[in-house]
Amino acid sequence: MGTPVNIIAGSHVWVQDPALAWIHGQVTKINGQEVEIERNDGKKVVTKLSKLYPKDTEAPAGGVDDMTKLSYLHEPGVLENLKLRYELNEIYTYTGNILIAINPFQKLPHLYHQHMMQQYRGAPLGELSPHVFAVADVAYRAMINEGKSNSILVSGESGAGKTETTKMLMQYLAFLGGRAATEGRTVEQQVLESNPVLEAFGNAKTVRNNNSSRFGKFVEIQFDKQGRISGAAIRTYLLERSRVCQVSDPERNYHCFYLLCAAPKEEIDKYKLGHPKSFHYLNQSKCHELVGISDAHDYLATRRAMDIVGISKTEQEAIFRVVAAILHLGNIDFGKGKEIDSSIPKDDKSKFHLKTTAELLMCDPVALEDALCKRVMITPEEVIKRSLDPLSAAVSRDGLAKTLYSRLFDWLVDKINKSIGQDHKSKCLIGVLDIYGFESFKHNSFEQFCINFTNEKLQQHFNQHVFKMEQEEYTKEAINWSYIEFVDNQDVLDLIEKKPGGIIALLDEACMFPKSTHETFSNKLYQTFKNNKRFVKPKLSRTDFTVAHYAGEVQYQSDQFLDKNKDYVVPEYQDLLGASGCPFVAGLFPPIAEETTKSSKFSSIGSRFKLQLQQLMETLNATEPHYIRCVKPNNLLKPAIFENQNIMQQLRCGGVLEAIRISCAGYPTRRPFFEFINRFGLLAPEVLEGHYDEKLACNKILEKKGIKGFQVGKTKVFLRAGQMAELDAHRAEVLSSAAKIIQRRTRTHIARKHFIDVREATIYMQSFCRSRLACKIYATVKRKAAAIKVQRNTLRFQARKAYTTLRISVLVIQTGLRTMDACNKFRFRRQTKAATIIQARWRCHRASSYYRKLKRGTILAQCRLRGRIAKSELRKLKMAARETGALKEAKDKLEKQLEELTWRLQLEKRLRTDLEETKTQEITKLQNLMEEMQKKVDETNAQLVKEREAAKKAIEEAPPLIQETPVYVEDTKKVESLAVEIDGLKASLQNEQEISEDLRKKFAEAQECIEERREKLEETEKKVHQLQDSLHRLEEKLNNLESENKVLRQQAVSIAPNKFLSGRSRSIMQRTDSGHSFTDTKMHVDLHSSSFSEVDDKPQKSLNEKQQENQELLIRCISQPLGFSGNRPIAACIIYKCLLQWRSFEVERTSVFDRIIQTIGHAIEKIQDNNDMLAYWLSNASTLLLLLQRTLKASGAAGMAPLRRRSSSATLFGRMSHSFRGTPQGVNLSFGNGMPGGGVETLRQVEAKYPALLFKQQLTAYVEKIYGMIRDNLKKEISPLLGLCIQAPRTSRASLVKGSSRSVANTAGQQALIAHWQGIVKSLGIFLDTLKANNVPPFLVRKVFTQIFSFINVQLFNSLLLRRECCSFSNGEYVKAGLAELENWCGVATDEYAGSAWDELKHIRQAIGFLVIHQKPKKTLDEISHDLCPVLSIQQLYRISTMYWDDKYGTHSVSSDVISKMRVLMTEDSNNAVSNSFLLDDDSSIPFSVDEISKSMEQIDIADVEPPSQIGENSGFSFLLPRIE
Repeated sequence: MGTPVNIIAGSHVWVQDPALAWIHGQVTKINGQEVEIERNDGKKVVTKLSKLYPKDTEAPAGGVDDMTKLSYLHEPGVLENLKLRYELNEIYTYTGNILIAINPFQKLPHLYHQHMMQQYRGAPLGELSPHVFAVADVAYRAMINEGKSNSILVSGESGAGKTETTKMLMQYLAFLGGRAATEGRTVEQQVLESNPVLEAFGNAKTVRNNNSSRFGKFVEIQFDKQGRISGAAIRTYLLERSRVCQVSDPERNYHCFYLLCAAPKEEIDKYKLGHPKSFHYLNQSKCHELVGISDAHDYLATRRAMDIVGISKTEQEAIFRVVAAILHLGNIDFGKGKEIDSSIPKDDKSKFHLKTTAELLMCDPVALEDALCKRVMITPEEVIKRSLDPLSAAVSRDGLAKTLYSRLFDWLVDKINKSIGQDHKSKCLIGVLDIYGFESFKHNSFEQFCINFTNEKLQQHFNQHVFKMEQEEYTKEAINWSYIEFVDNQDVLDLIEKKPGGIIALLDEACMFPKSTHETFSNKLYQTFKNNKRFVKPKLSRTDFTVAHYAGEVQYQSDQFLDKNKDYVVPEYQDLLGASGCPFVAGLFPPIAEETTKSSKFSSIGSRFKLQLQQLMETLNATEPHYIRCVKPNNLLKPAIFENQNIMQQLRCGGVLEAIRISCAGYPTRRPFFEFINRFGLLAPEVLEGHYDEKLACNKILEKKGIKGFQVGKTKVFLRAGQMAELDAHRAEVLSSAAKIIQRRTRTHIARKHFIDVREATIYMQSFCRSRLACKIYATVKRKAAAIKVQRNTLRFQARKAYTTLRISVLVIQTGLRTMDACNKFRFRRQTKAATIIQARWRCHRASSYYRKLKRGTILAQCRLRGRIAKSELRKLKMAARETGALKEAKDKLEKQLEELTWRLQLEKRLRTDLEETKTQEITKLQNLMEEMQKKVDETNAQLVKEREAAKKAIEEAPPLIQETPVYVEDTKKVESLAVEIDGLKASLQNEQEISEDLRKKFAEAQECIEERREKLEETEKKVHQLQDSLHRLEEKLNNLESENKVLRQQAVSIAPNKFLSGRSRSIMQRTDSGHSFTDTKMHVDLHSSSFSEVDDKPQKSLNEKQQENQELLIRCISQPLGFSGNRPIAACIIYKCLLQWRSFEVERTSVFDRIIQTIGHAIEKIQDNNDMLAYWLSNASTLLLLLQRTLKASGAAGMAPLRRRSSSATLFGRMSHSFRGTPQGVNLSFGNGMPGGGVETLRQVEAKYPALLFKQQLTAYVEKIYGMIRDNLKKEISPLLGLCIQAPRTSRASLVKGSSRSVANTAGQQALIAHWQGIVKSLGIFLDTLKANNVPPFLVRKVFTQIFSFINVQLFNSLLLRRECCSFSNGEYVKAGLAELENWCGVATDEYAGSAWDELKHIRQAIGFLVIHQKPKKTLDEISHDLCPVLSIQQLYRISTMYWDDKYGTHSVSSDVISKMRVLMTEDSNNAVSNSFLLDDDSSIPFSVDEISKSMEQIDIADVEPPSQIGENSGFSFLLPRIE
């Protein structure tokens, strides 16, 4: 493993320590074979050179994921590597293809997330971080590709996590090969659901584990030809039967006993149970409860698991009856009977438990007592009953309990296998073996002997597999290798199982003799194996024996070997329980055939176990094995505690160190060429300077240093044990000499620097002294010059002061005089200005007063003049009012009002014929009366005019003098009579007006009544509509034709609205269309008259056929690519125009929508991988969806309310007539801004029926589907490139070897690496051009690229966290350069199309920023989590920090304090499963809604879209032609 010859002073080594197994130290002195070492804890020790192992000082700080990569493959190196990884929560480590799993004793859900399974699916072993999923995936892929069965062997001591590891394997295999069950649950679900049942009856608390499996389990998962799970079977080995009767403190019995004691009260009362401490089989230990575990809850969970597995309620009750019977059976104590060596139940308590046991087992209590206390001996002469003493009766009782429990457990396993079902046609399977590990306690009995025998068998299989893997590795590299000595343990297996002289054979022989005891058995062993190296007789014991196993010596106590080996059922028990009244209990003891009884004279547990083990080994030999070694880090069952001695023992027991020993026998050190050259290239600089092949360069380096026995393969250098240390010693010498040269040059530099500093200081001191002397001389001269200057300035100051005083005095006098003069002038000017203001104000007041007087007079004159004119006009009006013409005009107005009322009453009468007959008659009578009154008034007026004319003629013709007085009197009488008659007419007119007012009031009341009846009628109409809808659904085909005919009839009416209408109907229709005040009943009647039907029935069939032809032509047209008109898709525009023109949105039943959807669906199915055509259909579908979103509204929507309030035509007949008005109102095909008609905002929405709304939903689904197909196609296109980007740094690192001669190769390599990123950018650019060419809305383009960049972020980030080789400094620089390419692309694409895509790369950008930043150990956790990587979680930061390695400068990751703080934060948040997952999930949802599309897309003008020639020439599509204004 290591060669101490290469250890020199200063070497870092591993030295043995009693507490820590191995501890690091540094060699300080070597005296021959003795070495003085200073350990890292400060102590100095002296040890032999042969007991030291070299330490790799250049090993990564976080360890290596595969221990075959260790420079020194020895025990301390393996232990240190596991410890480093365990401290980083890296619980999985490879040793070749063997997985070592260390139990973390805490939840790590991020390791078993669904996304983690997806990452390991199909990944080669070693590409990702070590994981149990990787082993399962390799086994599954080997089975699929090679068609050979595989097996996964999970081993380890109790508490190492074997059962949990097996569950993870099952879950992953179910993930790979699972499928939906046709009936009920899938096979993998049933296998996983069987675990709680087996754990309840086969697991127990031991000293080392609270849930230890006390049986071996081999699960065969069967697969069909397609790789799907088709069946399964569970095999169990060596249930620890003795635990039923014997439990040592602080362990517990099997879980099921405690679960039943914690069952609901009715269950406890039914089985007459109590607290566990009241039962003998449970109170042998003081431990009755487990911390943090509820037995009551687990009991209910076990019952539910039984239901799921398929155990019926009756069977469950019988199972727990047997469990309760075993507990009561243990409480039966025996005392001495009346006869010699006889026994009976000791007391009443024992009799009670005996009776209860018989009741639960449904057998006779007396027969049960006889079976326990007596034995039947059959002789040729007679049958003799022999009584048992109390001790023998107790042994008999325990034997019955163990037999019952063993039979019950076997029944459960058989039941589970029947429930799961096996696929006998399956040719491939994956077996998962969950077997107990090697055990060595203070007291080792028959169970430990069988367990260790099993592990010896498996160890031999393991050694053969490891040796085979070594040979395959050597053959793969094509190196010359001689046969390596195979370490075999066949001698131990012969000692145990060889016939006839093995331990098991001797044990069976001793069991067949009634008088044999454990002492005679032990003596037989001593005599037989006294010369066997593997067998040792202890000096201080007469019955113990020791076996030297591969993992160490184990001393066994043979006290109970004979009792535990016996496996026959006492005939009394067989007869008693076989005749039980409980079918379940009777089924556990089936009758044994006489031939079988005679043929099998003796049966033992050891022989049966040996047979089962042989069958297991045959199964394993027929499969390709994979190994998982589970390790328990400490006996406290707590996280973050790593006990070196304990783990070394487990590695030894698990065979890991044995595998390392096999590797060391060959070539334990294997290094790729580039790694070897990087590390040892300095031993031969001339090799690096020359242009040598890597393989030749490695040869030259090794030959130069005189290394012999090495091998150079195709890609690796293989070194014998110790050669790595020898090379490191040479390397240390070279580095030491180089360090000395550097030190010598450094000291020279320091001395010269010191001399230069002293010389510069001396010159500085001289300069300083000279400067101080010059300063003193300069100060004297300066003082003299200053004195002269002070004198001069003093004299000048005095002279200037005298001059200034004189000047100030003169100025004061001048200022005073000038001030007096200015004050006088100012006073004069102010008086003059005040006088001017007073004059101006007075003149203004005078002019204003004159103006007001003049205005008042003028207005008064005008008022008087206008008053006179008004009085004259008033007189004329009064005279005119007295005349009869005014009365006539009033009558004419009244007549007009009556006519209008009559017309309105007639119209309402036609609308409500049945409801208003009485009112119509009254109105008719009133009308006749008014006509008669009108005639009377006309006659009276005519008679009055005639009489006046006659009077005038009579006056003119009469003699002027003689007959003047009589004529005057007669005329006066006539005038008076006429006046009286006129007064009577006025009175009658007033009466008529009063009657008219009463009629108006009655009409208003009638109108209110009509309104109430109208509301009731509308409610009735709604119910009628509901009934009509139901009728339409039942008569779908007929109503479809009727609806289409109705539309055609409406179009016919709109084309010639006056063709079928009479003059009266036409006038009423025009009035209704213009005023929207009344309902056109007349038109409704005329349209359904016989004359209309005769004309309309003839073209009905031809119109329907024409409609079908138009639809066929439209479908044929849109099934072909029509291109674009500007940026508008032609297909979407013509579909929308046609549907709008045909009024398809308002039809109850039509097939045009389904045909359009089918056309789109067929087109998409044919071009699923053609992004160009998918983009074309996405553009058309989204545009059509936009038009529908802005046009359609649901039937009965609130948008119709304003129309109903504005028009009274919203009644049933009004809506019917409204639907016959020809061209739809408000339909304007100009959708753009600036177009006449107001665009979309002023467009009246169409009230859509159910088919139109369903069509809109289907179109929405197709938009989402096409979007998803385009996005997934781009993901598929860039996924291989992303994989190359991830793999590129690792695959090309071999070519990037350090050295000046390889700089050109490095540059070319970097260009080759960046080409993968450029390929991604090229794909993105082509994809963007495709979307632009097909005018896909920018909103959808932004969404696509946002999700694509999120996909890139997820893939890169997850790969970074799962691949340690990617988490390096150089890889960070590489990915950073690639991200720069993507950023440049986003800038070129602009925000219109790229949007926020760049922000989606935040995780990988911040992670890369962390990788390439310098001086990581100086960074605090706050700076990293808040400034550098604010988006990343603590789990992600912890993962990156622990996996980081600097392959360029050799720097370290963050400090240990930061790592510790991260671990504390992760522990505090360990219960949050979401936060514990450090991987990202890819979002494949649809990130938009219809409303978002509608709001984001611009308005579209489809008025000027030219239709295709094939439908543009058809007259039926003339409405598609652009309008010419």
